[in-house]
Amino acid sequence: MDSLRAYTNQRTKTMTYKVVLHRSEEGYSIHCPGLPGCWSQGRTEEEALANIREAIREYLAAVDDLVRGEEVREVEVAA
Repeated sequence: MDSLRAYTNQRTKTMTYKVVLHRSEEGYSIHCPGLPGCWSQGRTEEEALANIREAIREYLAAVDDLVRGEEVREVEVAA
């Protein structure tokens, strides 16, 4: 398991997500267990990591769209 820093487009704060790499003959598939359905792939590990960063950004942007207009709070959790 690897940690990955993801940056949202709407914020300047940094968030860290664990991602899981799966190596295959075609390259790598990668997913973020903390964000259900957030998967990507790449021919190399570096490409897979870059692609999952973008997938996480898009996932979080979609969440922002879903909660737009709702009364939303953010909480900070110590690891």
